[in-house]
Amino acid sequence: MPKWTPDDLPDLSGRTAVVTGANAGLGFHTALELARRGARVTLACRDTGRGERALAAIRRRAPDASAEVRRLDVADLASVRAFADGYAADRGGLDVLINNAGVMAIPFTLTPDGFETQFATNYLGHFALTGLLMPALLERPGSRVVSITTFGVNYWGKIEFDNLQGERKYNKSAAYTQAKMANLVFAKELSRRYSGRGVHGVAAHPGYAATDVLYVGPRMQNNRAQELWYRLTTRLVAKPTEQGAWPSLYAACADGVEPGESYAPQGRVQIRGPVGKVKTPASAEDPELGRRLWEVSEKLTGVSYEQAAATKGS
Repeated sequence: MPKWTPDDLPDLSGRTAVVTGANAGLGFHTALELARRGARVTLACRDTGRGERALAAIRRRAPDASAEVRRLDVADLASVRAFADGYAADRGGLDVLINNAGVMAIPFTLTPDGFETQFATNYLGHFALTGLLMPALLERPGSRVVSITTFGVNYWGKIEFDNLQGERKYNKSAAYTQAKMANLVFAKELSRRYSGRGVHGVAAHPGYAATDVLYVGPRMQNNRAQELWYRLTTRLVAKPTEQGAWPSLYAACADGVEPGESYAPQGRVQIRGPVGKVKTPASAEDPELGRRLWEVSEKLTGVSYEQAAATKGS
């Protein structure tokens, strides 16, 4: 079977997409390829100045791109609600939501809502965003929500409900993997609940791709040695950033994508290789785990999916 690339994307004219964290890295390249294929893309960015520079770069590469920048800080629930309200006010349905924004292995900090930052940014804010955008997603049967996970969940993926926010102990790497495991479980549970209504949850991860998110944690701790180590391993092992976006694009747009499954590099330990469906931890398939995470997430965010979905057509 030939290797899949963005050249295999279908014509996306008439379709809409939101990509969080689209101002740089994987999110930028994801938004760029969607726009190249004719989708109307919203770059949802915390820093709108950086977002506008990214938009200008997209238009240089794709002059006919239909794209815009809107402010969204997924680590702040007030910002998430404002984004969703604004999108609902002047946009129609939504075909693709790519929950891409994230942070990796940073020191313990709290968000404006009092949540641990990695859990809030990588997972909880996106859970709230998806719920609040559910009416728009329901308007487009076959819509897809892509949640970004990591190959690390296959080895260290678990959810500690008594330590979701680092209440008992905090390990920056474990907190990162837990948030990414939550994304995987969420994708599966979203499909259980909403695939029958036309909204499909899918997971994806880039493998090991060059991205600046690797260096944020060491810089926050002023750990020059760790940053240099990451740079060395990235140079030796990682694939280019644009290729890291391919699994997200595949999950969002390729034919034959199965709801609740995960798409990533299919090579050894899912770091490199052709894009396709990959194995995930057996624990992620547990409906009870999905139900519990969903209920906890609705309680923490105050976002009820059924209440949001009930506004469709009202």
